[in-house]
Amino acid sequence: MRVAIISDIHGNLEALLRVLDDVAQVGADRIMSLGDNIGYGPEPEQVVALLRQRGIASIMGNHELALASPGYLEQLNPTARASMRITRTLLSPAATAYCLGLPLFRLEAGARLVHGCPPDSPSTYLFAPPPARLRRLFQLFAEPLCFFGHTHLLLLYDWDGVTSRTSEPRAGDYQLDPERRYLVNVGSVGQPRDGTSHAKYLIWDQERAALTVRLVRYDVAVTARKIMALGFPAINAQRLGWQGEP
Repeated sequence: MRVAIISDIHGNLEALLRVLDDVAQVGADRIMSLGDNIGYGPEPEQVVALLRQRGIASIMGNHELALASPGYLEQLNPTARASMRITRTLLSPAATAYCLGLPLFRLEAGARLVHGCPPDSPSTYLFAPPPARLRRLFQLFAEPLCFFGHTHLLLLYDWDGVTSRTSEPRAGDYQLDPERRYLVNVGSVGQPRDGTSHAKYLIWDQERAALTVRLVRYDVAVTARKIMALGFPAINAQRLGWQGEP
């Protein structure tokens, strides 16, 4: 079984379409999303419709949580909060209901999928955790492998029961060690924050116990111009690597 794992699409239909084209080329039996399918980007309705049309299972991200919880919406930073207020106006009742019904986590072939932080948080960030926190996190879930997103950065943490390591995977293949457990941030399809404009996702090959990181080019300007036309904060377009006029 080969599973394509995507995350943080953030209403960026152009990036999602190119990623799905790439998945079709390299081959995958399933595609799963780690949430934040909406927010920041100009086409949340179309993104949700495409996920549903393709049968791509998803979990709840913190932007979906903001739809469900007005209190949490007010806790977001000003850019995210302003973006979500626009996003709500772009979603149909059916798309909104879909987002509200997403689970906090999924289990897939012995792996855990969560948006923010295991075992089931859609909103907790996992930014450069010190070794002591990593040890505590690995004790919160039983699976050997946990995929997550939320930070928009490709990162890999592994633990052998005593020591932990942190690495920043690049494009290519990574063999998993059966003697170690892993926390894998799959990066972002729709708004990477690693200084590049490529959409990011990965393929999990269960039979080979391997990960393949994929970087996909798309026309950033198409999404950026739509962001600006809808009145989203300009930083949403700039984060894509767009160099156009604000």
